[in-house]
Amino acid sequence: AVTAALVAHPLIEIRREEIAGLPPADWDSVIVATGPLTSEPLAAAVRELTGADALAFFDAIAPIVHRDSIDMSVAWAQSRYDKAGPGGSGADYLNCPLDRDQYEAFVAALLSAEKVAFRDFEAATPYFDGCLPVEVMAERGADTLRWGPMKPVGLTNPHKPDQKPFAVVQLRQDNRLGTLFNMVGFQTKMKHAEQVRVFRMIPGLENAEFARLGGIHRNTFLESPRLLDETLRLKAMPRLRFAGQITGCEGYVESAAVGLMAGLFAAAERRGETVAPPPATTAHGALLGHITGGHVVTIDAGPRSFQPMNVNFGLFPPLERSVVKTPDGGRLRGTAKTVARKQALSARALADLDAWRGALPAAAE
Repeated sequence: AVTAALVAHPLIEIRREEIAGLPPADWDSVIVATGPLTSEPLAAAVRELTGADALAFFDAIAPIVHRDSIDMSVAWAQSRYDKAGPGGSGADYLNCPLDRDQYEAFVAALLSAEKVAFRDFEAATPYFDGCLPVEVMAERGADTLRWGPMKPVGLTNPHKPDQKPFAVVQLRQDNRLGTLFNMVGFQTKMKHAEQVRVFRMIPGLENAEFARLGGIHRNTFLESPRLLDETLRLKAMPRLRFAGQITGCEGYVESAAVGLMAGLFAAAERRGETVAPPPATTAHGALLGHITGGHVVTIDAGPRSFQPMNVNFGLFPPLERSVVKTPDGGRLRGTAKTVARKQALSARALADLDAWRGALPAAAE
């Protein structure tokens, strides 16, 4: 339907050819909407303009867990050695402790789990920033993880202060809302079902719900929170806007949504009008917020923390009031409570989207 609309539009000319670089300077308003397998000449042009070290690499993604599915009677909040992060609290991580038996069983499960095989065109692409899959680290020795992302030093378990954990899994706050937490160092090429099985072996994550599971694939995307403004313009060259997967969204619907927003912003700018970004309570606004500034900078030096994301409920601001009862006054529990919360978030999003659309300039609407 999208293709048919574009082909039929009288003001759109479609040329099916490779774009080998950025457009000339007299093109004063351009949207670059290249995908995850951007060809090398165009990627090189973007890389030179943005100063990025690399755009094509194995994108090793760690799973992201919904904060409210973590068992805080087992896990606790603390930064290693109480080092303060961006929030300045000294408790910027959630920690899940493992004893020796739990650790050894976990490593064995990592090694035996089914993995995703690389495709032919991915074979020559290097890992990014030495960001190795957790199972590859486990293959290098039984204690490799304990000396790496699962090192237990600088932490004290308040639930069992007299017992030192043998290993610790840390989760780092992934978005400014504090609703999503990233499993630090747990990028993986395990199959999705295996990830759920293996990662729920970790104490405190037995009932974990994942906003995104890990993966490794060749990808091309910008470090958008640093490079793009809130209307998707490149800060280094505002005549260029970016849209689609190169901005750090994933999925066809999400790519189309970001393209729609880029088009609205560009059209309004050309007409001398202003279009406010969609509210953060909507799917469009939540995705735009993630792309242009919703991530959290890492506490310690290391790989950048911004990673591509599908739209999910973890990107939405929490409800002002939790949904705890049914319409007839009964108490919601378990899955029913989760469904009710998502329905309330959706209803709020639709109402706020209608209000935003009502305020758009007539031409944009």
